[in-house]
Amino acid sequence: MANLTTALQETIYHLPQAPPRIRKTPFKVLCPGPPRSATESLAQALNKLGYSTYHGWDIIFEPNPYHQKALYHLIRRKFCGSAKGDCHITAEEFDVVLGDSDATIDTVAFLFFPELMQAYPDCKVILNTRRDLDAWHASMIQTFLKDVADSWLLWLIHYCSAGSFWMYEGLYGIGFPMFFRSRRSTYLRPGIVQNGKWVYREHCAMVRGMVPRERLLEWSVEDGWGPICEFLGKDVPDEPFPWVNNPKDFGEKVERTLKPRMAAAFRNMVIVVGGFAVAVIAIVFAARRFIAWPARS
Repeated sequence: MANLTTALQETIYHLPQAPPRIRKTPFKVLCPGPPRSATESLAQALNKLGYSTYHGWDIIFEPNPYHQKALYHLIRRKFCGSAKGDCHITAEEFDVVLGDSDATIDTVAFLFFPELMQAYPDCKVILNTRRDLDAWHASMIQTFLKDVADSWLLWLIHYCSAGSFWMYEGLYGIGFPMFFRSRRSTYLRPGIVQNGKWVYREHCAMVRGMVPRERLLEWSVEDGWGPICEFLGKDVPDEPFPWVNNPKDFGEKVERTLKPRMAAAFRNMVIVVGGFAVAVIAIVFAARRFIAWPARS
C-alpha cells in the first residue's frame, strides 16, 4: 500500500530533475540548534562575517521546486527507515539541497545533524540555544502550530501544487513530527506540546556528545558577536548584533512568502474543482437523457 501511495504521489506531483549543484566551497559551519533558537539572527550574523548561510526556511524560496522534493526524499530516507535499518547520506546528496553554501542552520541542520557530521567531518559546530526553555516552547506553539500546522487552509492548499506538496509533506508530514517524537507520526501538535522541552534537551546533549570540544561553541543570542568571532577567527563587526524574527515577524514572513504560492495553488484547486463539477453535471445530464429516452420512444 505504501509503495502504491508513493507511486501515485510521484505521478501526480511529478517534477523534472533540476540541474546538479556542484560544491565549490568547503562546508565550514553547522548550527544544529532546534528551531526558534535565534536561527534567523545567527544566519544573518554569519552572512555578515562572510559566510553563505543556508537557513532552513530557504527551502521555501527555492526557485526550482525540485529541490523541495529532493529534501522530502532525504527526510523520508531518514525517518521512514529502510530494510538495512540505517541511514547514510553523502555530502553530494546534501549538496543537492544546500548548494554551495558553506554554513547551514535550522531545518536541515537539526533534522540531519548526525548525518551532516558524517558528511562534513571537518566543519565547526555552533550549538545555538535558548536560555529560557519556557519562552522557546511558547514560541514553537505559536509559530509552528498555530501559524502553520493548525491551518486547514495551508493543509488543503498544499495538495494543489507540486512544490508545496513535497515541502509540506516532508516537513510537517514526516520530519518535524518524527523529530519531536509525536505519538502520531504525521501529526505535529502532540510532539511539540507534550515532548518539546525534553526533545530540546536531548538533542542538545547529543550534539555535545558527538562534537570534539575544540570544534564546538555553545551560544545564545544574548552572547552577541564576541564568542562567535573568537571561535571562527573573525574580527568583530562594528555594528550591533542582529536581533530578528520574533513570533509576530515569523507569522508575517510565512504569510508573505507563501501568499503567491497559495494563490497559484488556489487557482489549481479552482480548475480541478471546476473541471470535476463540469464532469459531474455532464454525466448527470447524459444519464437523465438516457433514462428519459425510452419514455419518448
